[in-house]
Amino acid sequence: MTRHDVLIAGAGPTGLVLALWLTKLGARVRIIDKTSAPGTTSRALAVQARTLELYHQLDLARAVVARGHKVPAVNLWAEGERKAHLDFSSIGADLTPYSFLEIFPQDQHERLLLERLEALGVTVERQTELMGFREEGAQISAHLRGPGDREEQCSASFLAGCDGAKSLVRQTLGAGFPGGTYQQLFYVADVEASGPAINGELHVDLDDADFLALFPLAPAVHVRLIGTVRDERAEHPEALRFGDVSDRAIQNLQVKVEKVNWFSTYRVHHRVAEHFRKGRAFLLGDAAHIHSPVGGQGMNTGIGDAINLAWKLAAVLAGQAPDSLLDTYEPERIEFARKLVATTDRAFTLITAEGRLADILRTRIAPTVMSKLVGFEFARDFLFRTVSQITLSYRNGPLSEGKVGDVHGGDRLPWAEKAGNFESLSRMTWQIHVYGEARADLAQWCQGQRLALQQFAWQDGYREAGLTRDALYLLRPDTYVALTASVQDPNLVAQYLARQGIRTGPPAP
Repeated sequence: MTRHDVLIAGAGPTGLVLALWLTKLGARVRIIDKTSAPGTTSRALAVQARTLELYHQLDLARAVVARGHKVPAVNLWAEGERKAHLDFSSIGADLTPYSFLEIFPQDQHERLLLERLEALGVTVERQTELMGFREEGAQISAHLRGPGDREEQCSASFLAGCDGAKSLVRQTLGAGFPGGTYQQLFYVADVEASGPAINGELHVDLDDADFLALFPLAPAVHVRLIGTVRDERAEHPEALRFGDVSDRAIQNLQVKVEKVNWFSTYRVHHRVAEHFRKGRAFLLGDAAHIHSPVGGQGMNTGIGDAINLAWKLAAVLAGQAPDSLLDTYEPERIEFARKLVATTDRAFTLITAEGRLADILRTRIAPTVMSKLVGFEFARDFLFRTVSQITLSYRNGPLSEGKVGDVHGGDRLPWAEKAGNFESLSRMTWQIHVYGEARADLAQWCQGQRLALQQFAWQDGYREAGLTRDALYLLRPDTYVALTASVQDPNLVAQYLARQGIRTGPPAP
């Protein structure tokens, strides 16, 4: 029987990111997937700004931006005309280094993650399925079936269920999956097309016809269509082809489809598991939560799950934190998942609702209101903050303490444009930031604890970002603020770490 630190079931983006972060942090992982090869089609397209910020830790952000496509604007169409143009070229420019919507299809995204993981010596074991597992004392014993129906037993300290909406891990844990399924049938098509909407921007048709969104890919003629199928056509999705779906919305966007590369249909669900952890097993990504595709949040949320759990697992495995640290994963991530499902549900209901009143709201009122609102900076910032996930915080989480100025424990560290305060965040370690002058006793204490201290000479840009001069900010390995204090008292940090049972020195031998 082989033994690993973490067995990861599922090699989608969530599982791959978890494996990548854990491996970089020194954990021994085994990652399996029942498919014979990585996917060649995908529905997930958007990589949000917060994901890119976290990807900076392993120098992934640069590769995603280089290989993907920046969307400069979003257009809302109704009645065959463009009703609103939302310029993304300057939105969020003072909030994040990645002030844009990045389109990077999931299949390409997975290939990039696989490349990086294989460079670290870890290979996904294909055609290998988790058949069952049980917890035995300080380990998980898993039953696997590999190529040629070869069966084996595998043991690991922890099991990560990244195995999708039909998760065996979730079913075995007995975690309920409350929610429902939307009545609409969706289709996704990868096509080559021409027309005024094939301009590198995102286009959404809000007409009373079938809903349709057009996402630009590279090269310029290559686009992804995501739309709804209504009426009796939705009753037999397995028999549908692209030619069977209504072309009314496509015509409204003035798109001429030249070639269909692939086409598929799917149902959209909205569910959140009742628990994300039981004993030594965890749920992440679609195994833990699924929701409508509105806002491009799904894949990004799964990646957030993985990075949140990775540093905690690594710390416990290295003897730098007690098992109780793992109890913080569920409350931090489940709160966000529930809010996300509720938010996307409301937006999805508005976009797809049927009836005369819904048509008027969607085709006349919504485009007008949106075009007016984006004329105000506060509205543009609110929209960007929400969609980009940079407002995601753990303020109510068990690891979050303190408030200084606008920054609470649990917040994402504010980015100070042109001030370089995100550069040190590539370190996947605990660290302290001081914006101003660090006290000598704090510097001495940090040196003794082998805790990195980053000191930034004060400038007005920090105040504008919401940071306070000479305050203390203790950052977690996933770059969120754990503790903030107005005084640089090393005892406050020592007491915080002691309460959490966290040791910041080298890993235990």
